[in-house]
Amino acid sequence: MKERLLGKTLAELQLVASQLGLPSFAAKQMAQWLYQKRVTDIDAMTNLSKAARSALAERYEVGRTLPVECFTSRDGTRKYLFPTVQPDKYIETVMIPQYEDGAEGGIARATVCVSSQIGCKMGCRFCMTGRGGFHGQLSAGEIISQFLGLEEADQLTNAVFMGMGEPLDNWEQVSRALEIITADWGFGWSPKRVTVSTIGVLPNLKHFLDESRCHLAVSLHNPFPQEREKLMPVQKAWPLHDVLALIRQYDFTGQRRVSFEYTMFAGLNDTPRYADALARLLQGLECRVNLIRFHAIPDAPFQSSDAAAIAAFQQRLERAGITATLRASRGEDILAACGLLAGKGLKKNN
Repeated sequence: MKERLLGKTLAELQLVASQLGLPSFAAKQMAQWLYQKRVTDIDAMTNLSKAARSALAERYEVGRTLPVECFTSRDGTRKYLFPTVQPDKYIETVMIPQYEDGAEGGIARATVCVSSQIGCKMGCRFCMTGRGGFHGQLSAGEIISQFLGLEEADQLTNAVFMGMGEPLDNWEQVSRALEIITADWGFGWSPKRVTVSTIGVLPNLKHFLDESRCHLAVSLHNPFPQEREKLMPVQKAWPLHDVLALIRQYDFTGQRRVSFEYTMFAGLNDTPRYADALARLLQGLECRVNLIRFHAIPDAPFQSSDAAAIAAFQQRLERAGITATLRASRGEDILAACGLLAGKGLKKNN
């Protein structure tokens, strides 16, 4: 089996060029073909000599993964199903548009929500992906393919690593993907266009904060440690208190942002007591809280808070000096909650 070029950093492409006896500048040429001109075949790299392309093609392929299905919501959200190297295992990628003049206007902003793992090992009780178990890490090439394989690839303006999997549990590959996305030889995106979400994998959270300038989003969901542990077993390994202590060591007063994701569960974490505790927990930290309606998943004992409870929670946070926004629900008619469509695909093929 040939090795894929997609997902390799400039340093790795330099090694490829060296091993094949190609001039050093060939590495940057390959990077431009892969990430800027976005070719799907080595033979299209026409500023490499025919002999160089032949030598390259003997051992390598571009290696882009294409989606096998796409579902479009009535609100314009699109969910793509990508195959993986694991037989009958799929990942999901969501394209979320914002329109200039309603649904009939042009796309003013197109955010891609990418996956980083095949499944997830973190076991959050409200997450469909976690229910399916962990089946492997995605390579940087498989992550980058999610950007290139969409019909809207040329329209993308932002990216969030909030799809299937825990990005910081696959830091080696995610960091390579972030380098490709933000490097001038890669996509050339500003780090301000990218947000990485985590439940708080402490060892790699420090690596991310030190090595990347992308925005950070932390899945919080409950301000009380014992209650959070019941929802999110990761609380036992990496307590939220320690995660916040690390985050407070970094500057988020400039262009880089930190936000906290808070899914609203009826009768579970949506009363004034929780809002006040959350405000105390985040006091003095330059941040925002994203309130999220819970997307129902099969056989889960949770229900979303109603609009009145969410509004009251938001107002209480705002009065305490915490910026709080309500994230709009998108794509519910196409199983937009993470893991639902991939799980359906797994059942269909098993």
